[in-house]
Amino acid sequence: MVIDRGGYRLNVGIILINDSGRVFWGKRQGHDAWQFPQGGFLEGESAIQAMYRELQEEIGLTKEDIKIIGVTKRWLKYRLPPQYIRHSKKPIVIGQKQKWFLIKLVTSEQKIRLDLSDSPEFDSWRWIDYESPAKQVIFFKQQVYQQALKELEQYTKKRKVGSGLFKKRISNLNA
Repeated sequence: MVIDRGGYRLNVGIILINDSGRVFWGKRQGHDAWQFPQGGFLEGESAIQAMYRELQEEIGLTKEDIKIIGVTKRWLKYRLPPQYIRHSKKPIVIGQKQKWFLIKLVTSEQKIRLDLSDSPEFDSWRWIDYESPAKQVIFFKQQVYQQALKELEQYTKKRKVGSGLFKKRISNLNA
């Protein structure tokens, strides 16, 4: 787990989109709560490495199963409400600081697996409309979801987006 000086855990968020423009929506294991795949960095990991690892751990997909089509330019943050802060664990984490990836499924959805981890994140999933997650996620994540979806929406359009700058941004994530 990597935590910045402000107490925010470095994290990646993953928006997986299909050919119909709908997004993966996972139901958290043992809870009536839904969210996108996400997860923290390991020490020494880049954002793109963390994204590929979390993608495989949480929904069973590999680099070959997806195509990165967008990434947020800056870190997006949310604070945890006081009742969610684990004061008994050190260091104390007050929130998440996330890089968000918009990725396209380029293989069969049959490859999605929720049971590859010793402690699965999700127990079920479905495809939902692109705009829906920001309204459905737990209250303290709603603003970050709105920001990520809005910023990455440009990559869902059918028009051609200049890829030179985007490719440079992706290669910078490996640094």
